[in-house]
Amino acid sequence: MSIKPVVIKFFAPIIDTTINALMDAVDQKLRRGISNFIILISSPGGSVFHGLSAYNYLKGIPAKIITHNFGSVDSIGVVLFCAGLKRLSVPQARFLLHGVRTSFRNESLEEKQLEERLKGLRIDIENIAKVISENTNKNIEEVIAAMSERTTLNPEEAKAWGLVHEIKSNLFEAGSEVISIQFQQSKSLS
Repeated sequence: MSIKPVVIKFFAPIIDTTINALMDAVDQKLRRGISNFIILISSPGGSVFHGLSAYNYLKGIPAKIITHNFGSVDSIGVVLFCAGLKRLSVPQARFLLHGVRTSFRNESLEEKQLEERLKGLRIDIENIAKVISENTNKNIEEVIAAMSERTTLNPEEAKAWGLVHEIKSNLFEAGSEVISIQFQQSKSLS
């Protein structure tokens, strides 16, 4: 009897709480001897720091990871998606590639601080492009150009890139254990 992979439904932005929940779920199953995972992803993106960390973690552990886009995989979500040894997409999905931004909240910055922010943005763009390039048939320059153009790929285009290996609607086998990671923004009461 073969053991079914554990399914983790990641329907959330890539932020500290959701990535910690993802890594904790994987860690718990690894401790129980389970090393096959299907990570269903639909994410608007989020933190470059958390996305790159999760990618490196999932690529570095002794586990077989399949990722499956079940809606939209945007921004740093594409990096998380790249953690899959096998990468799947439903037919009605999208992938969004774009550059990295920084926010200024009424800050006063000196020239060196601005240079530091710019260097950080450039390194983030390069790291994201390296991950996508290593997992597709595109070189780093092509990925950076696609990011600069804010490229949106449908599943067929993503497959032509080598980002997606197979387009399929079936997400997992009946009877599989499903762990759900979602994020609900707290609503303020008026």
